[in-house]
Amino acid sequence: MSRTVSAWVTSGEDFLGVAGPFPVDIPWWSEVEPVIARLEALLGVPVLVLRLVDIDGGAGGRDGHVTYHVEALERPAPSTLDQRPVDVGLLTGHEVFRSPWARADGLRELLDWATVTLASAGRPVTGPVEQRRTWNLAGLFRLPTARGTVWLKTTPHFAADESTVVGAFAQVAPGLVATLLGCGEHRMLMEHIPGEDCWQASSDTVSAVVGRFVAAQVALAARESGRPPGIRDWRAPVLTGQLRELLDGPVARELSGQELAFARELMDRWDLLAECGLPDTLVHGDFHPGNWRSDGGPPVIVDFADAHWGNPVLDGLRAQDFLPESRRAQAARAWIDAWQARVPTADPARALALAEPLAHLTYALRYQEFLDGIEPSERPYHQGDPADEIRAAVRCAARPSPYLAGAPLPPPVPHGRIN
Repeated sequence: MSRTVSAWVTSGEDFLGVAGPFPVDIPWWSEVEPVIARLEALLGVPVLVLRLVDIDGGAGGRDGHVTYHVEALERPAPSTLDQRPVDVGLLTGHEVFRSPWARADGLRELLDWATVTLASAGRPVTGPVEQRRTWNLAGLFRLPTARGTVWLKTTPHFAADESTVVGAFAQVAPGLVATLLGCGEHRMLMEHIPGEDCWQASSDTVSAVVGRFVAAQVALAARESGRPPGIRDWRAPVLTGQLRELLDGPVARELSGQELAFARELMDRWDLLAECGLPDTLVHGDFHPGNWRSDGGPPVIVDFADAHWGNPVLDGLRAQDFLPESRRAQAARAWIDAWQARVPTADPARALALAEPLAHLTYALRYQEFLDGIEPSERPYHQGDPADEIRAAVRCAARPSPYLAGAPLPPPVPHGRIN
């Protein structure tokens, strides 16, 4: 299946008409670059995608027919748009949950802020801003300057303030995170990171990035100041309380009584996890290889929207996601060795075994936060995800863990390879 697109086009307060349907070659709903290219060629004026209005078919954030609200920055010729009737009330409803970058005035303010901020930093923008991605979790824009590309990212109120997180890691591990050129509340300007996302990370890349990241987490955990101001507290007592509320909430209607009972029993694992001796620290929250970027040198870590202060085992599990099955055990071994080398009294292998189902429960809670914080038209991105993750936790707890003693993990990595 592929993605087809229609656009409901406005200019200021005026609804101008409909463009499409037409196909685009990238299936993901949030990827709007090909949508903009097709519309600008059709309408002959610059446009920006504000938000998703409707989905027909597709699943998992991809495929199907997608209808977007699009703002024309100049008025196109009337003949370029279809005047068929649409329910324009869908363009204005549920605004209380609408992200600032999903409104025409909010998007203009954001781009003006970025332009002024870069000019004051000696990096004036030299061409049109290019909208790369927009959805309920982020807006991502490419800004050309005489000294290279700058990226603008903005995130919703329920995301971590990424600039604060990036700043904390930069203090203890220069080069591990992107260089910030400017920041504001839930918005930041980043220097371009050359290379590619590490979806196909080699074993050496996995070992290198996990080792560097764990070293930074150990350094942050050891600081007398503790949790940096503004970083979310998701240590076990806070997290377990929120998880109990989740299981007692509306998601319970999507689960069987047996599934709920088993999920509640898993709460006892948090105390056992604490006994494994890993310190609370700054957790990435979505530490998979797609959020590592490299041009052949040491990878740079990006996308800290789910960051919090808590047990780092979640990152140890997430580092294996999306890797080929043949390399997942090696990623687990690299994470275990990195922690054992720096906290010899800890038992990271047992922590991985205990935390597998707890990670799924944590993802369920995060997905519920997404659903609670977005407008109805955006909910197809995440609908059903909390219940699915709770079921995954139950299934995970019912099978033997590969991280328990005697499991077929690779041999320990020599300490000289951990940098």
